[in-house]
Amino acid sequence: MNLSSDEENTLKLIIVASENDPLKPEFPADNPKFPATPTYKIDVPGFSDVWIKDESFNPTGTHKDRMAWEIIVTYRNFLLAKKNGQTKGPLPAMSIISSGSAAIAIQTLLRKYNLPNLKVLIDPKSELTNLPLMKRLGCEVYETDLAKKALHWKEILKLTHNPEGFDITSSEALDPSTRFYDWLSYEIINSSPDYCFIPFGTGNLFENILNVNKNEISSATHDPRFKGNVEKLRHCSFMAATTDDPDSKAEKLYSPHLPFVHYNEQWMRLYKHAGFCGPESNVYVLEERFLDKAIQLADKLNISAEPSGIAGLALLLQLKPKLPSDKKMLIVNTGKTKVVK
Repeated sequence: MNLSSDEENTLKLIIVASENDPLKPEFPADNPKFPATPTYKIDVPGFSDVWIKDESFNPTGTHKDRMAWEIIVTYRNFLLAKKNGQTKGPLPAMSIISSGSAAIAIQTLLRKYNLPNLKVLIDPKSELTNLPLMKRLGCEVYETDLAKKALHWKEILKLTHNPEGFDITSSEALDPSTRFYDWLSYEIINSSPDYCFIPFGTGNLFENILNVNKNEISSATHDPRFKGNVEKLRHCSFMAATTDDPDSKAEKLYSPHLPFVHYNEQWMRLYKHAGFCGPESNVYVLEERFLDKAIQLADKLNISAEPSGIAGLALLLQLKPKLPSDKKMLIVNTGKTKVVK
């Protein structure tokens, strides 16, 4: 026996019902269901068939809750390895660069399962409204100038005083572009839209959706979670919204460096040329005036979303003159952080 009694209790509490059985979902931990959040129709002037995938219904209010659960599953693997005598010593801590929602989602679950506190690297120049909540939850917060240069994972661990830990921001071993949002990606493509609008911050969500779409339209054997229309998804344009304005209200979509993202122009060209997605799939830069319009419309529709979360709706409004009015549009709302008591 290589686990303490507390670690044994934690291991028993982390229950993974299945990896991909829609009848045995793993998320959210307290009430697993698939789909985990609703998709419903909304009224957008100028369009007849607009739907929203609303991640604000997640436990802490954003899609980052799904990523947080995968971090807990990773700790389950750590505990199993320790129990089997493959590793020794205390459980490693995790580090991350975060502007709030990811750190809050992860730390909320780390506290629940009595796991090491998250070490968070922030930019002191950023006006982080969630910083007090991050600290109250137990995040260990460190500061550095994130605009100065792209940080290597070793630098992130050093800056967060975590030499024996792991950096979530960069770790390929965590499979961020295939695992963090795989269940969400199926919930999205199962709607079989003609156009799908997605916020683009780290890029992990956009990459996850496109990778799942690629797998399902190019494979003869489908994942049990897949219920979409292959022919429609071949032609679906996945359109991501980002900003190059450091003063944008969509602050979580702005980053001076994205060293760990897979997406680039060639990656996108290849996916389109191979028929894995529609011809207008790409990452688009938002104009702030359309973000303002989207915020107003979301408020009118009682949609809980921060500016970054509703960026997909802003992109729909921005591209309105170029889009057909009668096609099925799906907006992914990544939500708004809320306090969990």
